Amino acid sequence: MPVPRYPRPPFKPQQQSFPGKTAKLDPTPDHGEESYVGHGLLKGKRTLITGGDSGIGAAVAIAFAREGADVAIAYLPEEQQDAESVRALIEGAGARALLVPGDISDRGHARELVEKVAAGFGGIDVLVNNAAYQKYFEKFEDITLDEWEKTFATNVHAPFNLIRLALPHMPEGGSIINTASVNSKKPSANIFPYAATKGAVANLTLGLAELLAERGIRVNAVLPGPVWTPFIPAGMDEESVKNFGSQVPFGRPGQPAELASAYVMLAADGASYTSGALLTVAGGSALL
Repeated sequence: MPVPRYPRPPFKPQQQSFPGKTAKLDPTPDHGEESYVGHGLLKGKRTLITGGDSGIGAAVAIAFAREGADVAIAYLPEEQQDAESVRALIEGAGARALLVPGDISDRGHARELVEKVAAGFGGIDVLVNNAAYQKYFEKFEDITLDEWEKTFATNVHAPFNLIRLALPHMPEGGSIINTASVNSKKPSANIFPYAATKGAVANLTLGLAELLAERGIRVNAVLPGPVWTPFIPAGMDEESVKNFGSQVPFGRPGQPAELASAYVMLAADGASYTSGALLTVAGGSALL
């Protein structure tokens, strides 16, 4: 397969309000709509992906479906249009799709989400905690306590709660995959609250891998570097968006489709001895 010639910075200056919409991104991201080919690696798996309407979550949803999994996606109500597009691709792969809008940081909704997926699919084999919140700050004094708590509520407390709720529905051999970030090891100052949460997610992953080993549940995390998603113009200043991805050895941001294979590998039965892994996918950037 030839190396894809994906877009490189500088990009057109652009801003969006959170959570961002795929249709407004320029250039359009690649989620694997045309390129991802499945090989039956997840046949029969019952999966739940938060933030599955766009970006990395959408690419993972498409890949999982083409690998034979049934896919439920959780997303905010204002992302319905993106979610419907992903549903069409899931069903186009011959898989069952379940769309559940709502705020995962709300305890009542989180419980309803897990119960709806478990009832609809008969259980949960793979949980992907991918949804997150990010905001850009010029200086430390701009970070309010409300913003700090909101970031932790979505990025740390919600994944922990969803894991807690999903475990009774997960059989031995189940897989939990958390989306952390290179910010967990090399934090970016202007997204300090987000970076702090991703450090917590990485640590949560390592601790849970040990705690859940005796149940036969594997827990891993993917640490993306710069990836071109609606998250970027919705959570960074215009100058950062313009030069996004230029800092890594590849000289460009990754596309969501380029992350999907990492999640597929961690979800597949072939990774039965892989737990407690923090898998960096960052265009050649080295993290220690």
